[in-house]
Amino acid sequence: MDELRYVGFWARVVAALVDTVVVLVPLVPLLYLVYGSTYFTTAAAQLRDALQGIIPAADAPSPGQNDWLVSLAVLAAICIPFWLRKQATPGKMLIGARVVDARTGGPISARQAVIRVLGYFVSTIPLGLGLLWVGIDKRKQGWHDKLAGTLVVRRR
Repeated sequence: MDELRYVGFWARVVAALVDTVVVLVPLVPLLYLVYGSTYFTTAAAQLRDALQGIIPAADAPSPGQNDWLVSLAVLAAICIPFWLRKQATPGKMLIGARVVDARTGGPISARQAVIRVLGYFVSTIPLGLGLLWVGIDKRKQGWHDKLAGTLVVRRR
């Protein structure tokens, strides 16, 4: 693993932005099919009202009760096959990075891939602290990486 170097915070932000677009391409039409157009108009109205101080964001009703399940399913359906076949999502491929097993430096297992996807939610829920952790961790691991036993690396 000496020939590998950890990928830092800002490079991973770039990769994540690319991957977000990749995930949104199937996710937005799927949410539309499941919830209809009111899903998007309700969410936009809630955001507007919260920003204007009309209603606290925490008190606003959710436009879709299980939209997080739909989002998780789409995220898993895209990320897991990419990690297992290519060791990287499209965004990570763009920056020349790959996801590897933290102990061996080799490909990750299906179990690690599933834990990593679920770990994104753990990393995101407390104000994104688990994602920001990449910026301060000596091995540049977010909480999702720590939970799954993975690293994001490039060749030296």
